[in-house]
Amino acid sequence: MKFTKEITKLDHSAVKLSVTVAQKDVKENYDSTLNKYVKQVQIPGFRKGHVPASVLERKYGDQIKMEASGEIIDGILNEIFQSETEKDIRPLPYAQPQLDKMDEFDTSKDFNFSVTYDVFPTVEVKDFNGISVKEPQVTVGDEEVQEELKGLQERNAVVMDKKDDEKVENGNIVTMDIAEIDNEGKVKEETKRNGFVFTVGTAENVYKIDDEIIGMKKDETKEITKKFPKSDKDKEVAGKTFKYSVKVTQIKVRNLPEIDDDFAQDVSDKFKTVDDLKADILRNLNTAKDRKIKEIKVNSLLTQLVEKNPFEIPASMLNAELEGRWGMMAQQFQTTPEDLEKMITASGQKKEDMIASWTGDAEKMLKSRIIVDSLIRSKNISVTPEEVEAEYQKLADANGISLEDVKKHYEDPRSKEYFIDDVKENKLYDDIFGQIKVAKGDKVSFADLFKAE
Repeated sequence: MKFTKEITKLDHSAVKLSVTVAQKDVKENYDSTLNKYVKQVQIPGFRKGHVPASVLERKYGDQIKMEASGEIIDGILNEIFQSETEKDIRPLPYAQPQLDKMDEFDTSKDFNFSVTYDVFPTVEVKDFNGISVKEPQVTVGDEEVQEELKGLQERNAVVMDKKDDEKVENGNIVTMDIAEIDNEGKVKEETKRNGFVFTVGTAENVYKIDDEIIGMKKDETKEITKKFPKSDKDKEVAGKTFKYSVKVTQIKVRNLPEIDDDFAQDVSDKFKTVDDLKADILRNLNTAKDRKIKEIKVNSLLTQLVEKNPFEIPASMLNAELEGRWGMMAQQFQTTPEDLEKMITASGQKKEDMIASWTGDAEKMLKSRIIVDSLIRSKNISVTPEEVEAEYQKLADANGISLEDVKKHYEDPRSKEYFIDDVKENKLYDDIFGQIKVAKGDKVSFADLFKAE
């Protein structure tokens, strides 16, 4: 089918596609549609397949013209959008073309129609002048390794009941029944809470009476008066005084294992000595540190690129991203998006307000993604099988696992495709960091590094 087309760029990465179909092809397409009716339609007084075309046109003329025009439009759009040479004007998958204008169908004339739709935004990043990032200075040493060992030790602790005559001490795991009492010494029934479990000396005790129960024994009851300072973060209790009736029902002690070779072997069969365990911890901490520092640098870079290269996100793309986030939230709550909206509404909130609160972050993420994709294409960044193999090995070394295990993880074609995309991105970032100023940032502790936004 012969046709001519014209593309007009609109705001928000939308385009208008105008098409003119030659009269000859209009007539041929109409005749083909009419011939199908001749073969298929059965009208009283005529044998099937022998109804005169003129009769069909009188009876179904408008319907035949509508079907013929629809086939012309669908055929041309499919031809254009499936062409490898027309990639830049393909509609977004979630943005169906909308018919903007269509001529009245007339087989004696050319046929004109136009559609509007959203396309993938394009942005051309040429100038990296003025962009700089700071690299936090972090050292991982024995202190961080010991902190991680302490966590492993606590997770492998044996919890045992204390003897009935032993008292509550800091670090004990206590179970208690608690209730508020009024000025007359009567229990407020609505405040009763039985079987409340917490570790003494931690932030787990919302009543903040850790110090007051130290020294109590199992089955002992005590009245406690607690005055909260006006500066307390909890505005509901700040500056108020409460009286509690407390009964300790259970006291447990956490016995920590010795950090020795036996402990290392209990943690994993791959460790023979505690030094093996420490070396593995140090490697994992350094891997986590390097990954976090690069994440901070990349986020800073992308934020500046988005600011220096303003462009608009198509509404359909943003809406799809926001609805996708809503769907993920529904999955986290193990419900459907529709039922999630009912839950949110019942809690006094609105889906629209939540979606609106996500919009700024979603726009920044999409713009960053588009800039990265554009740069990868413009710089013709690709990866060879040898580079993929090298990245597999790096991943294996960083995580202390075998190369075969890494490859097995990426056997699925889609997973491997995502991995290759990540490798391309990392090549892009390394290239850009070689062009811009990367300055030494502040010295921060390993723990504070992961508190950074």
